[in-house]
Amino acid sequence: MPKVSFDTLPPSARVWVFGAAAPVVGAALERLLHIVDDHLREWRAHGTPLVCAHVWRDDRFLAVAVDEAATDASGCSIDGLFRTLAGAESQIGTSLVGGGMIFWRDTAGVVQMATRSAFVAAAANGVVVADTSVFDTTVTTVGEWRSQFERPARESWHARLIK
Repeated sequence: MPKVSFDTLPPSARVWVFGAAAPVVGAALERLLHIVDDHLREWRAHGTPLVCAHVWRDDRFLAVAVDEAATDASGCSIDGLFRTLAGAESQIGTSLVGGGMIFWRDTAGVVQMATRSAFVAAAANGVVVADTSVFDTTVTTVGEWRSQFERPARESWHARLIK
């Protein structure tokens, strides 16, 4: 029973969050989810199947999680996930792997993305304020994903970037 429903994973399950540089919808999304499902069905650490799941939200975010209470993910297995997603980028027309980008929801409800310096500039210009919904792609557990992934900037590490 390696691949399970994301909703069944315990709060302690380890999670990796990937933010797409552009929205992924339609055929590109179908392709991405097919690639991810195939990888997770075969995902192993030292030959042992991982109890894992994924969820997609807001046309931008892929969360992949492993219940490490069942089996720990190894460095090699995690590297394999990153390689699979990096390989999928050319098929979906945007990047998923790579960090440093900040995501927030604008006043129209659309997810925006920028570098840290561009986010700071948006805050200085009043485009991003303390009540702006931000996405914390640094969460590390399913519990954090559920409770802290999207929240007002004032309640997140993003607050220190808003003056």
